[in-house]
This record gives sequence, C-alpha cells and structure tokens, in this order.
Amino acid sequence: MAKEECKALLDALNKATACYHHLVLTVGGSADSQNLREELQKTRQKAQELAVAIRARLTAPLRDRGLGAEERAEFERLWVAFSGCLDLLEADMRRALTLGTEFPLNKPLRPLVRTGVEGGAANVAARALSARSLRHEAERGFDVEDLHQLEREILQVGEMIHDMEMKVNVPRWTVQARQAAGAELLARPSADVSSMRGVSVEQRTGPCDLSKALAATIFSAVLLAAVALAVCVAKLS
Repeated sequence: MAKEECKALLDALNKATACYHHLVLTVGGSADSQNLREELQKTRQKAQELAVAIRARLTAPLRDRGLGAEERAEFERLWVAFSGCLDLLEADMRRALTLGTEFPLNKPLRPLVRTGVEGGAANVAARALSARSLRHEAERGFDVEDLHQLEREILQVGEMIHDMEMKVNVPRWTVQARQAAGAELLARPSADVSSMRGVSVEQRTGPCDLSKALAATIFSAVLLAAVALAVCVAKLS
C-alpha cells in the first residue's frame, strides 16, 4: 500500500515538475505576463508539497533494517527517481529566478525576448495541478516579492536534498533498473518495423513481382528488335 501510494505521488510530482519546466521556458518571452508568474508560483509550491509528502513516505521504509531485499530495491528505485525530480526542480527554480530578475514585468530594464510563442499556459498548469482552471488573484507587482520568496524556496529545496542524503544513503549508481533505457520507446517501433517487413515480403512475392517481370520481358524484346533492325539496315546500306 505504501509503495503504491509513493508511486502515485511520484507520478504527480513528475507532472508538476514537467509543467514547471515548460512554464519557466516562457519567462521573458512574448507569452510572459503576471498570470504566468502566478502559475509558476502555484506550480512550484504544489511540487514542493508533493516532495515533502514523498520524502516522508520513502524515508521510513528505507531506514527500516527489517525490510526485504525486493521491497528495498523497489523503494530505492523510487528514491532515485524522486531525487532526480528534486534536482530538476531546483535547477528550474534557479533558472526562473535568473529570468525573472532579468525580465521584470512592471519596470523592464530591457525588452522582453520575442520568441514567437503566444498564448497562455494556464491549461498546462491546470492539468499538472489537477484543477479545471486557475484563478489569478495576485495583486499587481507581486512578482518582485515572489522573487524573494523564490530565493527562500530554492534554499529550502537544497536543504531538503542535503537532508535526504544524510538520512538515507542510496548511491544512484548502485540502483539497478528493471529494463534497459528506452525499452518502452523501442518496443512499439520494433513491432511496426516487423509489420513493415512482413508487408514488404508480401509485396515481393505478390503481383508486383509479376508485373516487373513482364515489363522486363517486353523491354528485352523491344531491345532485341531494335538491334535486329539496326543490323538489317547496316546490311542493306
């Protein structure tokens, strides 16, 4: 039960982290706005809430010395995936801080980057937060205060990562994956290739081969007739 709950929470954290990464890439672009900054704030806070919950549920079983080998291996895989999500989240938070500082909304020091991307990203953020829509209630100019809050949250995430490494020592290089990297991506294309090979074999053994043979025969007959005609003309001349 605890393992399934951890998997569900980790899946939600993956979605929130991916959404936050997508939103950060639009900071400073033509789609940047106060609504975007608010969506960034809500998404990263949701990701941090999920991270706190996952850390509490993974730390206890991994520190249990009586845990079975198979169960421990599974929890270690979840722990490594969780650590990777936190590393990506911290990196994107630092990127958001840099871009937000370089491109303030109210008193821009330089023009925003015209990336050609238009439209809001509220639908993406709403899906990651499991909400139908996002209500934008922040006051004008909140982005300056949000940058200071973002700095504090970056330190909190860094402390969380350090605390995790101190409480649970799971070297990433010691955790073995269940399947090869990209196996789920290669499974379906391989099936498609095999089906294409089957179709190509049928084409070689079907009516297409007969038509090619007939065309080759006609071409050979025409060529022989042309050669014979050329020989006759040469003799008559």
